[in-house]
Amino acid sequence: MTSPSAADADIFECRRCGDCCRGYGGTVVDEADIRTIARYLHVKPETFRAGYCDRSGSRLVLAQQSNGYCAFWDQLCTIHPVKPRMCRAWPYIESILVDVANWRAMAGMCPGIRTDVADEHIIACVKEKLRIAS
Repeated sequence: MTSPSAADADIFECRRCGDCCRGYGGTVVDEADIRTIARYLHVKPETFRAGYCDRSGSRLVLAQQSNGYCAFWDQLCTIHPVKPRMCRAWPYIESILVDVANWRAMAGMCPGIRTDVADEHIIACVKEKLRIAS
């Protein structure tokens, strides 16, 4: 059901639950993320890669704890001021533009994602957030 104020709706509000920091394929980090996080942790980028990253195919991802959470999750994100681009963008990701049903699927894992808004509004919000982020 679409709310009457869907055109003005905020479609996401982070609840700080950490569900996005657990599993789901890993958090991809690029070289800019690595340099920024390493600087924040006062380590060299190569030390950061060796101690905090794993490979997922050809990409580097943040390591995970044995409980499935990101290595930097401890009831809150411990690198929040410098979290990777992928984390800063969440849940406004390009796969939503491919199929808006991905938004509703993600909502099953994230209590902060609203689904009571029109698909067109979701797509418009995601496009705008991605435009701003790039």
